Amino acid sequence: MQLSTRLLVVLPLILLLGACASVDQKKEWSAQRYYQEARTALDNRDYETAIRYYEELKTAYPYGQHAEQADLDIIYAYFKGDEPESAIAAADNFIKQHPRHPHVDYAYYLRGLASFSVGENFLNKTFNQDPTERDPGHLRRSFNYFAELARKFPDSKYRPDALQRMKHLLNNLARHEIHVARFYMERDAWLAAVNRARYVVEHYQNTPPVAEALDIMSQAYERMGRKGLADDARRILQLNFPDYSAPKRRQ
Repeated sequence: MQLSTRLLVVLPLILLLGACASVDQKKEWSAQRYYQEARTALDNRDYETAIRYYEELKTAYPYGQHAEQADLDIIYAYFKGDEPESAIAAADNFIKQHPRHPHVDYAYYLRGLASFSVGENFLNKTFNQDPTERDPGHLRRSFNYFAELARKFPDSKYRPDALQRMKHLLNNLARHEIHVARFYMERDAWLAAVNRARYVVEHYQNTPPVAEALDIMSQAYERMGRKGLADDARRILQLNFPDYSAPKRRQ
């Protein structure tokens, strides 16, 4: 019994000494060692550990090439670690602190990707809910981030992908307006439906949902007794989308 008591006292001391040794050992790490450990964790998809090493590197060696690269790499680590808001904040900080960095366009690009992922949750991923049926604020923000990248860095290797994502985002934003317009149609709110559909026609001219927007306008104007406007909308629809067929509605 006496031996067991001694063990209970000695074991915490051994663990404490081991922890102290680990901390002391880290004090001897160079900036390169911190960076290598962080990169290894990043490559192993251990994003939490990578972030911790990057932060420790910046604390121990706040200046220099490794700290600057850590500022950039940590954006990716936050993004892949499913911490989009932290990634956006880190990207904003990098852009502010290193506006002339040769890879600052990558920070702009990651900021757009991170913003796009904001709003995704377990139910959306599990039940494959249409993202345009949710608040599109994060889509607009992401579009603006990608647009800023495309405008400021016309030669960036990330620009082509950013432009493709902008098209996708515009389509989703237009579909969101269509979803709301259909919501109003189902509730006989004809004027509200027209306004939403007209917004699509005016602001998302080159997106596929324009055809359905014109269809909604023709139906809503018909219900409002505005036959001339209904005929105009129908004529524009047939002229620009001759193969259009109205989608089936949910019962």
